[in-house]
Amino acid sequence: MITLRKEDGAADLAGISKMSVGVSWDPSAGTSGGLLGIARRKKGVDLDLVAVLMQGAEPVRFAGLDSLDPLGNGSVVHSGDEQTGAASGDDETVHVTFSSVPTPITSIIFVAAAFKKGSSFERANNVSFKIYDATGGNSQQVADIWPSLLGAENANAIARAIRAGDVWQLEVLDRKGKVKQGDMQALLRFAMG
Repeated sequence: MITLRKEDGAADLAGISKMSVGVSWDPSAGTSGGLLGIARRKKGVDLDLVAVLMQGAEPVRFAGLDSLDPLGNGSVVHSGDEQTGAASGDDETVHVTFSSVPTPITSIIFVAAAFKKGSSFERANNVSFKIYDATGGNSQQVADIWPSLLGAENANAIARAIRAGDVWQLEVLDRKGKVKQGDMQALLRFAMG
């Protein structure tokens, strides 16, 4: 098992041919109690996991929201949009098969955001970002990132996979920020750092 920490910098992914990044959360009533609290928990909150595929310094594709297989070859695939946080395990996941990622893609940045209007991290409980080694068909967790509960940010750059020749490296970012909800350009600029 590889233990990745933010302060470790980039970890070599040699030997890891498939990786998954998942985000999970539970719905919350926020500060509302009574019937309003029950309704808010039932409705849930929509957080979104997006993988931004970079060609050098330019974002060229993304997996997430309504784009589930942006390269069309199954190398970067999003599990689909969970809109309540009520699913068991990871609510949304991006699966990457590194050997199939086309050479022009030089990095992949994984971002979780309360992207759609009306959603927020503040209305979610137990937010967790997990990174898995999915080589060989089994998923083994190699990192679990719990974002801070403080602040009003609505986006978190989780990690970045970087191509270094024939090998990929992984850097845990855990970088919080604010994006204009519903603005894809703002989300892409945030992902780029």
